[in-house]
Amino acid sequence: MDEDRHAHRRLIGKVVIATHNPGKLIEMRGLMEPYGVELVSAGDLGLPEPEETGLTFEENARIKARAACEATGLPAFADDSGLCVEALGGAPGLFTARWAGPDRDWGHAMARVEEELRKVDALDSAQRRAYFISALCVAWPDGHVEDFEGVVSGEMIWPPRGDSGHGYDPMFLPDGSSRTFGEMTGEEKHAMPPLGRGGSHRARAFIKLAEACFGARFD
Repeated sequence: MDEDRHAHRRLIGKVVIATHNPGKLIEMRGLMEPYGVELVSAGDLGLPEPEETGLTFEENARIKARAACEATGLPAFADDSGLCVEALGGAPGLFTARWAGPDRDWGHAMARVEEELRKVDALDSAQRRAYFISALCVAWPDGHVEDFEGVVSGEMIWPPRGDSGHGYDPMFLPDGSSRTFGEMTGEEKHAMPPLGRGGSHRARAFIKLAEACFGARFD
């Protein structure tokens, strides 16, 4: 039987951030550090990257969190996230990072998104709808896991604007904003209430995690 996702558990002590992605690590550290846990990354520990064989973002987050947890005997926190463009049938989706190639060339990845949009004549804003999704998972050594999801919707613009953030941020214009994620500071994207609105997909998922695992309140 699957673990009870509603039986929330507090997260304390040392926690492994199960990522080797420098951009994600910076964002995750910024979100986690205010809660007094001791953070160590999978990269710092030299852990191998597990094969992401899941068919959903949630499944891949679980794979990464469980692998780090089993390797260290510590609670582990993982994210699997991506960009889903509606006119492209949800692509790049689970292959968000792969579109950047082995060298993580995000300029190339953004150009590919634009090329694919033009192939399907998605030229106006209504045809360029997209969303970022973040699935977070916390895994404990006894097998307990908890999952949290955040989504932020917007549209893909061209040319990209801004050089902040990482990945497809300069090409993504979130709903209700005149600036792309690439034009926003990290504080604007990720700050928790009352300092910010938790505007990113990862921040929105983390608000749910913080309420469940740290007893935080954002009323």
